[in-house]
Amino acid sequence: MWKTVAFYLISGIIVEGLISDPADGTLEVLLRTVMAFSSVATLLLVVRQWPYFNQLFTAIFVCENFIMTLATITEGLYFLMVMNHYENAEEISIGIGVLLVGWYLAIVSYILRQFFYYKTSLSVILALSYFVLTYGIPMLFMDI
Repeated sequence: MWKTVAFYLISGIIVEGLISDPADGTLEVLLRTVMAFSSVATLLLVVRQWPYFNQLFTAIFVCENFIMTLATITEGLYFLMVMNHYENAEEISIGIGVLLVGWYLAIVSYILRQFFYYKTSLSVILALSYFVLTYGIPMLFMDI
């Protein structure tokens, strides 16, 4: 579990450092990690499945790491397109980002559905809630 967290922190700091100020990006990634720990822990405490924390957290963070790796590649692609003065670089980068977020939600939803045997609708709602908690709240905090 800790290896996945370390990879997430390193790759997240790289991606956020490319997008914004490295200090702000580092703080945002740390806040997202704290929110992820808190969200998973709260969910497992509510459903009384605490012994499975390592399994669920590792499964979700492997997904996070995969998507973060693809986001890093996307940032590199965007840089190359900008350096080559490609006209639609921003639209392509945003499109890939939207695709990655959708894919991320689908994977986390699938993990939750398989882990808890929830219906698809409930697992999608939980995945969306997890996304808002782990990405939205730290972004709002950084804007303050």
